Amino acid sequence: MKIELLGTSFTIQTDEDPAYLERVVDYYRKKVFEIQSGVRNADALKVAILSGMLAVDELFKERNRQNLEPGSPSDSEAEEITSRLLASLDRVLQDTESSDSD
Repeated sequence: MKIELLGTSFTIQTDEDPAYLERVVDYYRKKVFEIQSGVRNADALKVAILSGMLAVDELFKERNRQNLEPGSPSDSEAEEITSRLLASLDRVLQDTESSDSD
């Protein structure tokens, strides 16, 4: 799947359902837009960090709302999916860095 965010384009390969991954990316794009709308002249790294923090804040608030304890099945499943997506992103970023240095 090709992803374009914050002026960066890359392709990731994952075992996740493409429709699910597209929803995740679309959600993150909305968070990026929220941050960009509220913060003037912020560089892409700051926008990415703040967008991630905003999404995590929403996750934590939702967990509290549902009274989910750390380690619950839903929590474990979310952590597993997140770990797989992060591993895919790490591989892509390493491949990109290798290609850039050639």
